[in-house]
Amino acid sequence: MACESAIPAIMDEQALMGLNPNADARYRQRALVYFEQLKESLDGWEVCAEALAKGVYSDDHVKFFCFQVLEHQIKFRHGLLTAAQQQLIRETLMKWLQAQLMNVQPEKPFIRNKAAHVLALMFVTEYLTLWPKFFFDILALVGLNPNGVDVYLRTLMAIDAEVVDRDILHSLEETRRNTLIKDAMREQCIPALVESWFQILQTYQHTHSELTCQCLEVVGAYVSWIDLNLIANDGFVNVLLSHMSMEELREEACDCLFEIVNKGMDPVDKTKLVQSLCQVLQSAGFFNVEQEEDVDFLAKFSRLVNGMGQSLVLSWTKLSKTVDVKVTEETLRALEAKVPLMLQLLIHEDDDISANIVGFCYDYLHVLKQLPALTDQQKSNVEAIMLAVMNKLKYDDEYNFENEGEDEAMFVEYRKQLKMLLDRLAQVSPELLLESVHRVFNSTMQNWQTVQFMEVEMAIRLLYMLGEALPASHGAHFSGDVTKASTLQAMMRSLISCGVSEYQHSSVTLEFFETVVRYDKFFLVEPQHIPNVLMAFLDHRGLRHSSPKVRSRVAYLFSRYIKTLHKQMNAFIEDILSRIQDLLELAPPENGFPALLSSDDQLFMFETAGMLIVNGESPAERKQALMRSLLTPLMEAFRMLLAKLPQEANEARQTVLADCLSHAVGFASRTSKAFSNKQTVRQCGCSEVYLDCLQTFLPALGCPVQRGSLRSAVRSFLHRMIICLEEEVLPFIPAASQHMLKDCEPKDMQEFIPLISQITAKFKNQVSPFLQEVFMPLVMAIFEVLSRPAEENDQTAALEKQMLRRSYFSFIQTIASSGMNDVMASQGAENIERVLFTIIQGAVDFPDPIAQKTCFIILSRLVELWGTILPEQPGVKCLTQGHNGGDCGDQTSNLLITSGKDGLVGFPDFIYKHIIPACFMAPLKLTFDLSDAQTVLTLSECTITLHTIHLKRGPECIQFLQEYLPSLQVSPEITQELCQVLQQPEVKVLKNYMKAFFQQAKL
Repeated sequence: MACESAIPAIMDEQALMGLNPNADARYRQRALVYFEQLKESLDGWEVCAEALAKGVYSDDHVKFFCFQVLEHQIKFRHGLLTAAQQQLIRETLMKWLQAQLMNVQPEKPFIRNKAAHVLALMFVTEYLTLWPKFFFDILALVGLNPNGVDVYLRTLMAIDAEVVDRDILHSLEETRRNTLIKDAMREQCIPALVESWFQILQTYQHTHSELTCQCLEVVGAYVSWIDLNLIANDGFVNVLLSHMSMEELREEACDCLFEIVNKGMDPVDKTKLVQSLCQVLQSAGFFNVEQEEDVDFLAKFSRLVNGMGQSLVLSWTKLSKTVDVKVTEETLRALEAKVPLMLQLLIHEDDDISANIVGFCYDYLHVLKQLPALTDQQKSNVEAIMLAVMNKLKYDDEYNFENEGEDEAMFVEYRKQLKMLLDRLAQVSPELLLESVHRVFNSTMQNWQTVQFMEVEMAIRLLYMLGEALPASHGAHFSGDVTKASTLQAMMRSLISCGVSEYQHSSVTLEFFETVVRYDKFFLVEPQHIPNVLMAFLDHRGLRHSSPKVRSRVAYLFSRYIKTLHKQMNAFIEDILSRIQDLLELAPPENGFPALLSSDDQLFMFETAGMLIVNGESPAERKQALMRSLLTPLMEAFRMLLAKLPQEANEARQTVLADCLSHAVGFASRTSKAFSNKQTVRQCGCSEVYLDCLQTFLPALGCPVQRGSLRSAVRSFLHRMIICLEEEVLPFIPAASQHMLKDCEPKDMQEFIPLISQITAKFKNQVSPFLQEVFMPLVMAIFEVLSRPAEENDQTAALEKQMLRRSYFSFIQTIASSGMNDVMASQGAENIERVLFTIIQGAVDFPDPIAQKTCFIILSRLVELWGTILPEQPGVKCLTQGHNGGDCGDQTSNLLITSGKDGLVGFPDFIYKHIIPACFMAPLKLTFDLSDAQTVLTLSECTITLHTIHLKRGPECIQFLQEYLPSLQVSPEITQELCQVLQQPEVKVLKNYMKAFFQQAKL
């Protein structure tokens, strides 16, 4: 209540000075504080109401401020206001509105919009209860005064946003309220509103175009939920049609008619509405599209025709499912009658106009697809659409290929729409499409030297698009359907032999290579064309093209081509490697000249080179020699650059050198992608080369600068070598691990753990001695990184730690799941205890369901391994006594490992002290959200852990639960019920029960 007395009867003038955008920070801060005071005060806002009602302030920012204060009262405190205060707000708004009628100059638009928004909020809050005469009061006040009408129309649009707009999300309560408001409006005031709109349109259509357009927008917004007969009548439609002939109103009138046509209704009535509207529009000459020069209007008109066409399609679809054949046929005829207009708009030179009719065109083709047979006219329509699509696919002269901007991006999107039409055409008449494309393609390829680039590109593009329009299993376009296969073969033959790859335009060049790669299976049928295509890839047309964009794309496409046809490349391998040798050089950082290919492009080149070498038919010795000649320059450059890096003082220069080193490692790694189960590194005689690479790259782990990028590169290489070299890589792992564990950042550690997990999962017992040695140093390094202090609000650091924690638990899971429990069991009692408690902590304390799930999987696995009932042994209590504060002293030495099947002495006690409680404490946490899918999976693993404990410990587990659950305030009945379900053999029953148990417990 302190703030009430703090608000004087007049406004704080100095605080108001801070509302000016140019005010200094001190005044702006004061204005903010004042705003908060007025919002929170029970009656301080009344000074704002008075200021608005009496027009005390001329400053727009102060007026806006006053409306903001009123808005807050209506939105958040309306229920706390007295009846007199609610009345004061109503009177304030009406007085302000009345004042607008007298103003020579209307308020600024942002003030009028804010006022309309506040009026709309008042309407939504009070219409059903306190202010049912809202609209009648406003209409009586404003009449046809232009300033008043403006605010009235803005208020109607603000009400639409609050009550109707489907793009705005509403709560269930708001949705229910909005439905009641619309029902009440239909019953009480909609006819009066429609009459007011008609009066406004008639009064201002010649004198005030802005108001008329606003009114048309209102009609379009409201028509979706009011009685259509109020709008779709002669009087209203005639007014709208007259607006279609007025330059300033025609676009808004088009939008309004579109909303009328779009209204949901009975299919027969919809057909009648569209037909009558079309007749009127046609009579008025609007269908003569070629005579219209205003492209902005035509874009709107195209959208209207699209809406009418799609409405007729929807009516036909509904009617075709009924028995009324006559009406269905009439609707189809009405639909067909719109096709000539649709085609005019589709072929229009303006892409926006064309794009707006694509939806109708697509739906029309879908209708034809459903018909049992096509008439001659329908076939003609299909052909016309096909020709239109082909024509519109062409680039125009203004397209900027080297610097693509917004216009270019829009054309690319438009092309995607045209592709959808082409795909649909293929479904309606695949033979016609194939024949049409063949005709256009042949004609263009025969004369490509004299044809403009856009015609040539379009012809090749059409051939490319046939690959998806006429799909084939696994790209087998050249088998099966003889007509299709022979036609496509003929076109591919023509594409390669006609010389069009020499065309001097980047779009044609790119389309040539894209098409060659799309139909790479063609070269299995006609391999004699491979040399010509290889030369195109390798010379000035491809990898040495003048455009970097072309070179980059061709590098990728070349790798795809070689990957598919590697068996056909044997005769060309060494020639190709010789020709691309300069493209495989590591670009030195000292070189000021830009390389032909970027490092990303070079990755594809190295992959291609590897593919050629590995899949060739040469003996292993020759493959080894070729691979060595490919990788030796990389190793030599790497050694030289690595020697330079620590001596370089300039950090920017260090980064350049480190990037270069990383690229070298990445290139070597990429060559190994060529190996497979059939062509292993060993069979190809390449093991030695890659081992040399390892010895060359590993010293980078000890580099004192740029550690992050170097470690990341070498780590990725190790991942590849584990797959390719298998156990030959093992001697390198200990030294590499030692380096990578030194001075770790969270991200380094997080990326290192998957490497160790990969080694563990792949080599299992082979690496057991190494893992036993590295396990605790790795765990301690993780603990050290996780314990580093970080800023409270540092989200990046928090996320890095979360990811590291997940990686750590994932590592423990890998060890437990690989049957390598001896790695953990050999760490000594204190260390085992420490690790076990981190798993319990991960399961319970950290609100991260992904990590929690992993922890329960680990616990379940450990119970399987170590949870077997053992004869009583000394020291069995030590694990839990130490944790709970008991003094274990030297007894920890009694924590012995017996054979794997018998388990770990002391672990059963740990199950009861910690694992079973974790299975209950974790789901009972407030952060354990059972509506979250990931959390439900965690609960599932938690339940499996309980189930596994029962399987291993039997009646002893049940006895423990009967004593433990009452301590959680679980009733004896529920305890008994849970124990009975746990003893059921079907774990699914237990999962369902536990979910219900915790849902009930959280109520």
